[in-house]
Amino acid sequence: MGYKRIWMAEHHNMEYIASSATSVLIGHVAGKTNSIRVGSGGIMLPNHSPLVIAEQFGTLESIYPGRIDLGLGRVPGSDQETAYALRRNNMDAAQNFPQDIRKLQTYFSEENQDAKVRAFPGEGLNIPLYILGSSTDSAYLAAEFGLPYAFASHFAPAQLKTAISIYRSRFKASESLAKPYVIACVNVLTADTDEEANILLNSLISLIIGILTNTHKH
Repeated sequence: MGYKRIWMAEHHNMEYIASSATSVLIGHVAGKTNSIRVGSGGIMLPNHSPLVIAEQFGTLESIYPGRIDLGLGRVPGSDQETAYALRRNNMDAAQNFPQDIRKLQTYFSEENQDAKVRAFPGEGLNIPLYILGSSTDSAYLAAEFGLPYAFASHFAPAQLKTAISIYRSRFKASESLAKPYVIACVNVLTADTDEEANILLNSLISLIIGILTNTHKH
């Protein structure tokens, strides 16, 4: 249908969202398709060690070469109790997000071959990294690192234009990206008629309210 990629989110402790094991889902979808890029939208990096993500996505890229994207976010993707269960004693992990991105880049680089800790598979592979965000903080980070930027305007539509403006105005070219690259994440709902679309929209709104209030039933 002309789509270039399909991305899986990372969410935890949500009964109606089945994307807790993001890397596993990416492998499943990549295995059922032939050409579309498959990736994460995104891996919540503070929930994981950079080495583990380098190994997982290095494995995916080795199995499905040229088809894997790695989008990275810093929020828990869950409530605070679940975040604690994921991170255990490392609840300040989000503060290390920039440093963890650099570690990830190091594991993927060929220059890491003399290090004591290396990612196999992963080292030397060209896996595109994207910074995901729903606030302007992520715009500054993506611009500073010279990485593509995906903004969650389905969460924070009012900040979309400001975040993109910050990113584009402060962008610094890097080895992986010469000029700014933006993805705007939006909710899109289609149907054969406006009437059917409105019915589907009301169902979606009801689902979202149920998830936010933890009152949704089958």
